[in-house]
Amino acid sequence: MKYFLIALQFLTILPVRIKSDIKEIHYAYSLLYFPIVGGLIGLVLSISAFLFGFLPDMVMAVIVLAISVILTGGIHLDGFADTCDGFYGNRSRDEILRIMRDSRVGVMGVIGIVMLLVFKFSLIAAVPKPLLIKSLIMMTTFARWSQALSCLISNYARSEGKGRFFMENVNKKDIIAGGIFTLLLFLLVIGIKGLLIFGTGLLITFLFVRYAKHKIGGMTGDTIGAVSEIAEVSIFLSVILWN
Repeated sequence: MKYFLIALQFLTILPVRIKSDIKEIHYAYSLLYFPIVGGLIGLVLSISAFLFGFLPDMVMAVIVLAISVILTGGIHLDGFADTCDGFYGNRSRDEILRIMRDSRVGVMGVIGIVMLLVFKFSLIAAVPKPLLIKSLIMMTTFARWSQALSCLISNYARSEGKGRFFMENVNKKDIIAGGIFTLLLFLLVIGIKGLLIFGTGLLITFLFVRYAKHKIGGMTGDTIGAVSEIAEVSIFLSVILWN
């Protein structure tokens, strides 16, 4: 239960209280529960889409998107913005890491967030409502599992930082178990097409992690956040392409 609460505390703004002490290795143990927390986030978004389904599609899409940002505290959007700032242009590894650590958001970060939110908005508005409810659950579950996966298949690019707690002690069995849970959820929600959607998201996740390794030699907390945002879009887009 403790590790689930750590995941819930890290991935949402919910006021979670953990009474016992948290050690560094406990963050890695919480990765097992990332897709479960993602599924709960998706459930909240699905309920929101259902409740506001009587509104025009574009209005409903804005509300669902806003709830998504509020519920997560925009933590992954922040990582995506920092990644856009750092990765843009032909910079050295050290310069990229310095830019990504800067708390200020640059031009490319702003442009990246705007384009990402517009893309998400258009996808939410475009998916038929019955399929949208399923898509939101798959999207958030896969995106949080993709964060855990990126911790397994890469190393930490910095010498220090909170992301190191997740990556240095990651358990391969936990990540595989999370992946099986995510895939089974896809199959349960959308049937055999879930394999195609899951596979597409997995491919895009691997490609981005490989790109990050090329740019900075591994992953950071910011790029893990970017993985989540990219994974969400890839799942939504895959739902449209494969249906």
